[in-house]
Amino acid sequence: MLLRHTPTEIKERKSLVVNPAKTCQPIGAMYAALGVKGCLPHSHGSQGCCAYHRSMLTRHYKEPVSAATSSFTEGASVFGGQANLIQAINNIFTVYEPEVIAVHTTCLSETIGDDLTQIITKATKDGKIPEGKTVFGAPTPSYVGSHVTGFSNMVKAMAQLAEPSSEKNGKVNIIPGWVEPCDMEEVKRLCSMIGVDVTMFPDTSGVLNGPLSGEYKMFPDGGVTIKELKEAGQATGTIALGEWCSADGARWLDSKHKVPCTVLDMPFGLKATDRFIDVLRTVAGVSIPESVSYERGQLVDMISDMHQYLYGKKVAIYGDPDQLISMVEFLRSIDMCPVYVVTGTPGKKFEKRIKELTADMPYECKVKAKGDMFLMHQWIKNEPVDLLMGNSYGKYIARDEDIPFLRWGFPITDRQGHQYFPTVGYKGGLRLLEKILGLLMDRIDRDTPEETFELVL
Repeated sequence: MLLRHTPTEIKERKSLVVNPAKTCQPIGAMYAALGVKGCLPHSHGSQGCCAYHRSMLTRHYKEPVSAATSSFTEGASVFGGQANLIQAINNIFTVYEPEVIAVHTTCLSETIGDDLTQIITKATKDGKIPEGKTVFGAPTPSYVGSHVTGFSNMVKAMAQLAEPSSEKNGKVNIIPGWVEPCDMEEVKRLCSMIGVDVTMFPDTSGVLNGPLSGEYKMFPDGGVTIKELKEAGQATGTIALGEWCSADGARWLDSKHKVPCTVLDMPFGLKATDRFIDVLRTVAGVSIPESVSYERGQLVDMISDMHQYLYGKKVAIYGDPDQLISMVEFLRSIDMCPVYVVTGTPGKKFEKRIKELTADMPYECKVKAKGDMFLMHQWIKNEPVDLLMGNSYGKYIARDEDIPFLRWGFPITDRQGHQYFPTVGYKGGLRLLEKILGLLMDRIDRDTPEETFELVL
């Protein structure tokens, strides 16, 4: 493979990116839009852009992802896409009858300067949006940020649907960040166990991990409703899971509708889940039931049982900022050593957080925001690690360097099941531990000579 020719000499690169550890904004926006009930995402750009975004999500979730496009041609590329979008809105409501259209822009429409707010307002005045239907959108140029940025922008657009109200409904808004549909289910399950009524947005559970029933539904039953989004301004508080994915929407609700917000790390592992449960308890004014403490105790027990096999193992990990911060904290809590950490999303604040979390480590942690897989491979070539964690694109590095590889994050295109088995919360922590230890033990079994090959570890 060509990756075997990756040089060990590391040179500073300012303009060249090799194998980026991210993808583009519209993919994140499309994923967020799928978490709204009865919503058809719409890509305001060329057909090729929409096809790429749909195929990437389909390959990861192994579910058909429906989306529409403004189908820019040369004329729209020069003179603007307003006519295309208004015609598309009319066609979509006429043919497919969604409850909602969530529009995101692309590089092309952003470069032209199309104003989504103005176009949607004109479509409303022209009677292209039927009574009771909703169209909203977010700017998501691919040349800025990453898929995480696009997700955040679309979530903020959802928050902006909230209507002013002097009343409170006693519910808690939860913005889960970019996690699997099963992770959103797990967060809702924990909230239900504690007795907290929540509005989660977006919510892709039941949309991208639904059952095969034999009955085709253009729009699955899952997702947050527009009614719930409009009532988000009546909530007691908002818990945003992840600074990069969720904070902007939560802070907008705070500033506009005086819904107090708390921004937390994603609840991967013991400490982050503890903080989430504690804030949820405080915001909702409830007590934690024994059933939740029981699940926490199971995770603590498993950490105790496995600790001897995990202690001091060096890990290279890449992915999205919010997920990496919580996962690095979890790895340190079980005395593993994340020595290389890379995200493709920009942000010096990310590097600072990772450095703080790894300050007590016996090794120096090399961390890079707006980094790429080429740099990760160079670091590993210079000093190998015991485990590589990240999306499917790491399999080439893992094979070339003969490293155990844990698929985690987005996208995972060569394995199945990640949309059904959560990794957040205490139950998710158990699954992560089981997967990590399984990989490390498989490597020990593979490399152990016959005379010391043991049945019991």
